[in-house]
Amino acid sequence: MTASFQREASLRRGLADSTDRLYLRPLGLLAGEAAEAAIAAGLAIRLAGATRAFSLADLYLRRADGRITAIAATPLQLRDWAADEGLTDKVEAWFARLSMPRPDFAGLAMDRPQIMGVVNVTPDSFSDGGDFLDPDRAIRQARALAEAGAAILDIGGESTRPGSAEVAADEEQARVLPVIRALAGSGAAISIDSRRASVMAAALDAGAGIVNDVTALTGDPGTGDTGSLDLVAARQAPTILMHMRGTPQTMQNDPDYRFAPLDIYDYLEARVEACLAAGLPLSHIAIDPGIGFGKTVRHNLELLSHLALFHGLGCPVLLGVSRKGFIGKLSRGEEPKRRVPGSLAAALEGARQGVQMIRVHDVDETRQALAIAGAIAD
Repeated sequence: MTASFQREASLRRGLADSTDRLYLRPLGLLAGEAAEAAIAAGLAIRLAGATRAFSLADLYLRRADGRITAIAATPLQLRDWAADEGLTDKVEAWFARLSMPRPDFAGLAMDRPQIMGVVNVTPDSFSDGGDFLDPDRAIRQARALAEAGAAILDIGGESTRPGSAEVAADEEQARVLPVIRALAGSGAAISIDSRRASVMAAALDAGAGIVNDVTALTGDPGTGDTGSLDLVAARQAPTILMHMRGTPQTMQNDPDYRFAPLDIYDYLEARVEACLAAGLPLSHIAIDPGIGFGKTVRHNLELLSHLALFHGLGCPVLLGVSRKGFIGKLSRGEEPKRRVPGSLAAALEGARQGVQMIRVHDVDETRQALAIAGAIAD
């Protein structure tokens, strides 16, 4: 389904009503000295507390019937309109969430992009399945990624590629725990990539410090304190909530959204609120819009062009786009390991829009690309 859009030429009185949902997507992005000068002149708003700012924003008003009205305006214009509409509180709340500094996440500064290196201890991952199933090879790969510049090592023992089969929890633990134990205390933050509470708990006990769940803590509700949400809240574990439509077995069966960026924003907002209600503080929550997980090429491109929207959730944003299938579909059908240039292009766009973490297979190449792009921007 395609959203019905009406783009306005100017902000008009009477445009909003009580049933509309309001969203702000930062545009007119600035960095370095240009950002600081625009902020000082009152012409731009700082983005996520970093050295970036936005001087424009797309205002989306989503009607109850699904229609979307959109207008690009400056912060001053938006404030004037909000005052006329009686929506000052809503607009200022968006500005506050978009601009507030992000506290450290799992001990890592969120004022610049941090690289998460992928270590798949699996036989069937889409890109490197079988390459690191042996624990010793996985440990060597993880250490190489850390030396290349990965601040986080994401250890996974179950493939979640489209159509992948489930792995028993004891098998998943047998794959990841020796790797996590060997890497604990190595200097890099260790993340467990799992959707099962029992695997998360065992990994945290073994030395992992971050939970990365493709189901946003919905895949293993458990009973009492055995579910994944209650577990991370009880452990106060920094947690990454990802959007996935359906399951790995069903997610690519004709994925459909009214408008993917806003639909996924609403889903992640609800998951953040569920974590807060369970006792996990916002400082321990990051989100991932889930590129490629139940999305068409069009949906992925819409999300990539709207990454800055997700700063409105007030927590760090992770982008995971490395070697994914849509890159080959937009190019010449390259196999996963030949999609590095496309992965870098997407990573740089994420950095331009202020994402705080980038999950990649090719750490050294990503680190170099980010260093050059950052130096130019600053």
